[in-house]
Amino acid sequence: MTTNASTVSPIVSGTTALPTSSSSNASSASAANALASQQIAGNFQSFLTLLTTQLQNQNPLDPLDTNQFTQQLVEFAGVQQQLNTNDSLATLVSLQQTAQSTQALGFVGKTAVVNGSTAALSSGGTATWELSVPSASNVNVTIASSNGQTVFTGTYSVAAGNNQPFTWNGQGNDGTQWPAGNYTMTATATDSANNSVAVTTQVQGVVTSVDLTQTPPLLTIGGKTYTVSQIQSIAS
Repeated sequence: MTTNASTVSPIVSGTTALPTSSSSNASSASAANALASQQIAGNFQSFLTLLTTQLQNQNPLDPLDTNQFTQQLVEFAGVQQQLNTNDSLATLVSLQQTAQSTQALGFVGKTAVVNGSTAALSSGGTATWELSVPSASNVNVTIASSNGQTVFTGTYSVAAGNNQPFTWNGQGNDGTQWPAGNYTMTATATDSANNSVAVTTQVQGVVTSVDLTQTPPLLTIGGKTYTVSQIQSIAS
């Protein structure tokens, strides 16, 4: 079939199309570019095939412009580099997750200190929190059971400093001995001028288990879960 200079064969994949008008050619080129965008993320080899097919089916009377051809090669090379980069990043993420899992497993059975307000009271034992205040203050402490019931309140003079232990023996203000379980402390502080002072609480407990199905892995301490990054120190 004879073609004229205004007729360009569309880019196709797998089959050879007959020459079409310039408007149809523009539509076909747009569809081919959309197809290329979808496939490029999955299989770069498909695009090499597409490029070869394009060369095989170009109009001899109006061949592909050299600059356009070079630009396509550069784009394909850039995509290949991006795919390689993505593979490398995926490998790094996998290695990091493995390192996190290994580190988390190493904490099992050890006593860790984490930012938090819920501590475990063992049967006949004590529950311990650590208080950090920037200046000498009067600290008001309220301890509540797991169902929200207030079991103990008190006010204490605390010097400035971090990680100051506060130990509760499980007895309420009326002398009632509360059972083992998780108890939550709320602490507020004021200085000598009755200005509010920021106070933070930390708890320590034995890491009893690690959930490696989560990312990052979750450590169980006193019935609560924490990430490795939340651990402030290892007590033992």
